[in-house]
Amino acid sequence: MKWFQSFYGRLSLIFLILLFILGAVQSYLTMHSWQNYYYEADQKLNRRLAADMSREFAPFLKDSLDLSQVEHAIHYMMVINPKIEIYVLDEQGKILAFFAEPGKKVAVSHVALEPIRRFLENDAEQTLITGSDPRHPEERKPFSAAALNIGPDQKGYLYIVLGGELFEEALASSREGYVAQTIVKGLLLTVFFTAVIGLILFAVLTGRLRRISNGMSLFEKGAYQTRLPENSNDELGRVAHTFNRMAETIEANIEELKKTDTLRRELIANVSHDLRSPLASIRGYLETLHIKKGHLSDEEQDKYMRIILDATRSLEQLVSQLFELSKLDANQIEPHMEPFLIKELAFEVKMKLTPQAEMAGVSLEVAIPEELPQVYGDIALIERVLTNLIENAIRYSPRGSRVVISTDLEGESLRVRVMDNGPGIDEEKLPFIFDRFYRVEGSRSGKTGGSGLGLAIAKKIMEVHQSALTVASKKGEGSAFSFKLPTWKTA
Repeated sequence: MKWFQSFYGRLSLIFLILLFILGAVQSYLTMHSWQNYYYEADQKLNRRLAADMSREFAPFLKDSLDLSQVEHAIHYMMVINPKIEIYVLDEQGKILAFFAEPGKKVAVSHVALEPIRRFLENDAEQTLITGSDPRHPEERKPFSAAALNIGPDQKGYLYIVLGGELFEEALASSREGYVAQTIVKGLLLTVFFTAVIGLILFAVLTGRLRRISNGMSLFEKGAYQTRLPENSNDELGRVAHTFNRMAETIEANIEELKKTDTLRRELIANVSHDLRSPLASIRGYLETLHIKKGHLSDEEQDKYMRIILDATRSLEQLVSQLFELSKLDANQIEPHMEPFLIKELAFEVKMKLTPQAEMAGVSLEVAIPEELPQVYGDIALIERVLTNLIENAIRYSPRGSRVVISTDLEGESLRVRVMDNGPGIDEEKLPFIFDRFYRVEGSRSGKTGGSGLGLAIAKKIMEVHQSALTVASKKGEGSAFSFKLPTWKTA
């Protein structure tokens, strides 16, 4: 039963059924055509038969209808030629004389005259003309006909059915014995060889479908590297091409989901660590203040309170950055694009971060020339990028070094660059510095400060601006982070 459940099995079964139906129809049409061919040839051969026989009946019809003599003559002629049946008709088609064997008689009393008149009027017509058979009115038979004079003043017809009842019985047995067997044998041979060839062709054609089905089954079971051969440009080839593109997309999505899951796990671990450290610090110092209440000096209490305040600020900054990064990931931040001067923005960020730089012993410099064109972007988001980059540079720069903000005009874009004199970044670590919570020092001790989210946020903001944040660094020589913004053209 599995064979019939397959596409090849159902297709083959339908093909065989249709083949047998067509064979049966062809057999019927062949038998019908053969019969018409035989009737037409018989009529052409015996077209003058009635005219020739009418002369034999003339003596019995000269004065009046001598029925006994006419029936005797009909019997005699039918004995000589048993394939015919002879009838004498009047002008209205009524049967006046005929011969029938004992126990047999005609089923009708009249014969339709329209085919007879057509036969007589078109003596040279070559097509088959059939008339009614008085013994079997439901059948149409070839005939021969001729006009007769019945007596001095009555007209009539001699009507000869070619292929009478006796002849049809003999012909039927012969047809069943020879013609039918020949047609059936030919049909069986035709059906057999056509079926064999058709099934082979179907097997070849459906073989590609089986390969496609097997490939899809393997893919369903987890073999995501499965691909189908694309060796044709037909419908199956296009199906294979579409499946391969779909499989590549699904495989890429699965890999992306795996990476996302890994990042999620790392994010949870990193967030847990970065939240635990300041919380542990806050709890520890609060417990100290509670236990040693009344035994600590004012200076010690102020020191512990400042540490607790710094820890809460660190927590606040971490939560704020996580919230900002989540909104960027979810595309919930829409940039409000407007033209502005990057030099003015750079000076504002410098003034904001100068106290932090002075505490770290780092000098901030803005090396941006005058008369630069305006750039086009979200000024608040670009300020966030510059702040993150400069804070990162201050954090990793040694005392006595400097951080420089500069620009370069590149066609219709302006490249903004933040350079430091820090320790630089190892080449193998460069691909990871924009990952969230990644720190170059390789630990989560936080000795350089920061949450490890600043560069990730800056990268996301530049992606919102259809730009990219890039880095160039050499170990021991510092690093340079840069991004491009389109220049603003006034009308």
